Amino acid sequence: MKRYLITGASRGIGRAIAEQLAAPDIFLFLHGRDEKALALVAQLVRAKGAETLCLMADLRDHDAVKRLAGEVQASPLDVLINNAGFAVVKPFDQISLEEWNALLSVNVTAPFLLTRRLAPRMASGSAIVNVLSIAAKTGFANWSGYCMTKFALEGWSQSLREELRARSIRVLNVYPAATNTEIWNGVTGEWPREKMIVAGEIASAIGYALSRPADVALENITLSSVRGTL
Repeated sequence: MKRYLITGASRGIGRAIAEQLAAPDIFLFLHGRDEKALALVAQLVRAKGAETLCLMADLRDHDAVKRLAGEVQASPLDVLINNAGFAVVKPFDQISLEEWNALLSVNVTAPFLLTRRLAPRMASGSAIVNVLSIAAKTGFANWSGYCMTKFALEGWSQSLREELRARSIRVLNVYPAATNTEIWNGVTGEWPREKMIVAGEIASAIGYALSRPADVALENITLSSVRGTL
């Protein structure tokens, strides 16, 4: 049975990934902060035959991230999916130091800590999936904190990929454009959510990438709307 860890699995892209990958031969470690929402995802993936374990952790807390890694490392993971993330959308001079540090902790440090702890035991043919954003390649006004973390994760992911090549562990980076998920509920302003891509498309792309033979890596996957950047 293959073992996958998905962070941020209670909603949005993470939930879609869990539903996409659920199968009778899969054990899904589902991480989140909303216990009720995570339980619902677990119910959905179990209906598809997968086994699950729900893990609660606040990724802003480095010790909680280390405990999360400890809960899944009894046996090596086959796939680590660093999906959890959040955004602070405001002019750069209005971002507090607390918000800045929280962005770094969740979007950059948590993937680093999980990968540092779990990758050494992963076998040849395993994969690490980092869900980034087109904001890892382009800056957007009022999104400076978020873009900063995605640019940082991009650079780290590229270096990580080169370090793990000798062990034949794939590092797959995914760059979604604006995606219609709950993240927009907390973003001020009017956004054309009906024109955004949907989380299921990202999950489908990840599922396809992971289904390729172990010696084939779809290393960089960009998904965007035909309407352009929103």
